[in-house]
Amino acid sequence: MTSDCWLVYLLECADGTLYCGVTRDIERRLAQHNGALPGGARYTRGRRPVHLLTSRSCSCKSDALRLEIAVKGKPRHAKIAFLLDGEQK
Repeated sequence: MTSDCWLVYLLECADGTLYCGVTRDIERRLAQHNGALPGGARYTRGRRPVHLLTSRSCSCKSDALRLEIAVKGKPRHAKIAFLLDGEQK
């Protein structure tokens, strides 16, 4: 189901690495990353299965992309907390 809001999501891959992305339909995107639907990131193809750790909604795509960049700039141990609680700067 596609919503009007954008989501920034954080996945944990089978090898323990993290993947951050942006979508409007989290169920479809998770299915793509896990190979159930065509698409998905090249990064997650060799690291399946992946599971959703957390996500955060944003009102527009540009806010979501800024948040994604901010999350990717954080060290691993801070990504989840920042995505859940962090303020966009």
